[in-house]
Amino acid sequence: MADDTFLTISGLSESLYKEKGSKFIGLAYPVKTEEEVKIILDELHKKYYDARHHCYAYIIGPEGEKYRANDDGEPNHSAGDPILGQIRSKDLTNTLVVVVRYFGGTKLGVSGLISAYKTAAAEALEANEIIEEIVKENIAIRYSYENTNEVMRLVKEFDPDILDQEFTADCYLSLAVRKSLHKSLAEKLEKVGEIS
Repeated sequence: MADDTFLTISGLSESLYKEKGSKFIGLAYPVKTEEEVKIILDELHKKYYDARHHCYAYIIGPEGEKYRANDDGEPNHSAGDPILGQIRSKDLTNTLVVVVRYFGGTKLGVSGLISAYKTAAAEALEANEIIEEIVKENIAIRYSYENTNEVMRLVKEFDPDILDQEFTADCYLSLAVRKSLHKSLAEKLEKVGEIS
C-alpha cells in the first residue's frame, strides 16, 4: 500500500451474536469526523433505547491519529478495547464499530464479554467491503486567462479533484490532489500562476 492511501469500509454493515441469552448487535460505519460519530451514537441510543450497553470504538484520520474505545458501563477494557482491536487488526481507519448489548440475565464474566464484543465487532467488519482511499491535499492557484491551457494541461496530467473554479480575466482554480503528487504539481503550477 502506498504511503498516501488508507483502508476503510464502504458502508454500513451489521452482525448479530448471541451468548447465554445476551444479544450483541454489531454495527460498522465509515466515518470521517468525531462529529459524525456523535450523530450516529445519538441515533443508535434512540433506536436501541432499551439496550443495556452501547459500546464502541473508532479510528479516524489517514494515519489513524484519532481513536477512542468506550465500555459504556461494562467492566473496564472488556468491550471498547476488543472492538478497537478488531478495527486495528484489519488496518482500518475512518471506521466506527458499535456493539449494542441486550442483557440476557446470565453474567458472562470479563473473558466472556471480551470474546462476545470481539466476535460481534469482527463479524460486523467481515460483512463489510474494505476499500482503499487516497489521501488528498488541497492546492489553489490564481493565474491569468492566457495561462489557462497550461493549467488545464497540468490538471489533465495530475488528475486532481476540481473543488472550485472561476474563469475571468483573473482565473482561480481550487484542487484536491493525491498527497504524493502535491509537491510536484505545486512546483509546476508556480511557473504559471500564484499558488496558495
